[in-house]
Order: sequence, then C-alpha cells, then structure tokens
Amino acid sequence: MSAARPTVSVFDAKEGEKKVLKSLALPLVLSAPIRSDLVSFIHSQINKNRRQAYSVKYDAGMEYAAESWGTGRAVSRIPRIPGGGTHRAGQAAFGNMCRGGRMFHPTRTWRKWHKRTPQAQRRFAVCSALAASAVPGIVMARGHRISQVPELPLVVGGANLKKTKEAVALLKTFGATEDVDRVQGAKKLRPGKGKMRNRRFQKRRGPLVVHASTSSDLPRAFRNIEGVDLCHVDRLNLLQLAPGGHVGRFIVWTEEAFAKLDAVYAAKSGFTIPRTLVTNADVDRVINSDEIQKVCRPMKNPGLAKPFVARKKNALKNVGVAIKLNPYALVARRAELLKAKAKAEGKAAPKAKKVGNARKARVAFGNKLRSAE
Repeated sequence: MSAARPTVSVFDAKEGEKKVLKSLALPLVLSAPIRSDLVSFIHSQINKNRRQAYSVKYDAGMEYAAESWGTGRAVSRIPRIPGGGTHRAGQAAFGNMCRGGRMFHPTRTWRKWHKRTPQAQRRFAVCSALAASAVPGIVMARGHRISQVPELPLVVGGANLKKTKEAVALLKTFGATEDVDRVQGAKKLRPGKGKMRNRRFQKRRGPLVVHASTSSDLPRAFRNIEGVDLCHVDRLNLLQLAPGGHVGRFIVWTEEAFAKLDAVYAAKSGFTIPRTLVTNADVDRVINSDEIQKVCRPMKNPGLAKPFVARKKNALKNVGVAIKLNPYALVARRAELLKAKAKAEGKAAPKAKKVGNARKARVAFGNKLRSAE
C-alpha cells in the first residue's frame, strides 16, 4: 500500500506553470508499512496530553446542615435538610442519589491526565502517516479533493514566497484550491454540549505545507489561508499528519523539506525506518502461483480439503489425549469396548478377574481345611 515510484518530480513554483525542474529519489520513509491501527492508538494517546484539568468544587453537594432522623420514622437513614415551611425541608442530602447532593467519586484536578507512549511507537506512527500521504487512494478516501493535483507526493521547488497572494496562486497552479474551498465551505455547528465549551464550530482539514525554511517568510505567506496548516520538517507532528487518527493527509512539500526527509530519520540514533516484511500481501495469489504449485504434492481428494484450524483437543472425546492425562483411561476404554461387544452378541459381559495375594491366601486356607476334614 505504499508508494511504488522510485523517483518523484519536483515542480516549478512559478505562477501558471507545471514545469518539472528535476527528479528526486523517493525517501525511504515514504515506503514504510502503513499501520492505521497504530496511528489511531498513538494519536489518541498524544492528544490527551493537551487536555485542561477540570474538577468540581471540593465541597460541592455537602454545603448543608443535614442530619439523619435515625430509625423509627419509616424513612431511610439518609441525612435530611432541617427546618420547615419549604419544599426543601426534610429532603435527603449529601448522597449521590439525592437531588443537590455530591457526585460519586468527584473529579479532581490531580487526575492522571497525561499519557506516556514509547518513542519507537511514536516514530513508527509518524512513518506510517507519511507513507499514507504518498498514496492517492488513501488521500482521496480521507476526503481530500486532489483530482487536479498532477502528482503525489507533491513537491514544489523554488517556493520563495513572501505574500499571501503568491501562496494562493501557488495552490491554484497545482490544483490544491479545490481542497481549500472544501474546507471553507464545511464549517458547521458542533453537536452536543461541546458548543458551550469554547469549541462551538467544527471545520475540515485542508493541505499541510511541510517546509524547511529558517526564515518566517514562507510561514507568513500561508498562515492566513483558511484550511492550510504548516509544519517544519524537523518537527513532524502526528496530530497534523493524521488528524483524528486517520491517515492520508494531503501534503505539499517544498524541495528543501523533501530532500531533507532522509537526513531527518538518519539522525535518529537507535531507530531504523520500518520496512514491509511481505513484499506481496496477496497471499492467495502467492499460493496459486506457478512457482508454488509446481513443487506442491497433489492432493488425493481436493474437494474434501478443509482449511487447517488449530484447536485444543478435548480429553473427554479424544482417547489419545485422555491416555496422556490418565494412563488408566486405556484400561477403562478397553473394558467398555468388550462390554459393548458382548452385549451386541447377546452374551453376558465378562467379569473382570481380581485375584490378589490376599485372595490367593484365603483360597489356599479353605482348601487346607477341606482336606483336613
């Protein structure tokens, strides 16, 4: 599922042109295996690290002079509000089942809000998100509109932009404005109570511009375009590469950032870019290939073949397993078979002979008494 081209075209950033300046080798990280499950898990863990602590007041629901009436009044022993002349008098208080009472296990600000994730897993997730951004099918499946984009990954060379109108012209030249328009027309009201908690609206994500600029000119050119995010290649962020934990973000690379991508991962000590262990994931095609089939032994009854499924054998049904667990099971089984055979032939079942040393002694003593008489 990764990008298969060994080279990537670098387009000229001039307005109105799609001229190819040169070709760059595809970075190794863009051919990493795409693990959407790992990306989703790591995204959820990292996203928890920017939560704001919240809690209820320390004595909320306990601000009453309530006491229990005790026993003998045919009511429960829950503390009750004193006084009279009002509906509140006599009502239960304090308990989490009571109106106006405290909650069970009140929330505290010292809850464990942050989550620690292994560094290797975080890096693997970023590699997977980058690799997914180079596959047009995954990018389109995420919702990005890239029908007018000439190539993925999209690399732009000579992007020395200083004005927002130049950045808009660049996006228009390479067909990225279609995705930007989708973002600008998709702002909607958030459902639920989140709209009351400083996040009233929801908005889609558009292109992500990854740059390697040391000055603030290029970020200033793009930062005021709604739906466009920016990220430095030295600080690749999974929250931007896979918003919501979904891989396939539409990324616009600058030539400097794309060329630096291999060096960024080469500088990470103790980390090797993951690689796909299975070159062809179509197992059925591999099994049915001529190379495999010509060395396979022919089956006697192909129609009766069943797929192998490893199961635990039941000792109550499998004699071999029963004998391994209990050696006497062989004797008991043999006795059952002899009894069943005798019943089928209409004979009495043979009685097992149990002659021990004590039995022999009794028989010999009885014979001796008879002979003496």
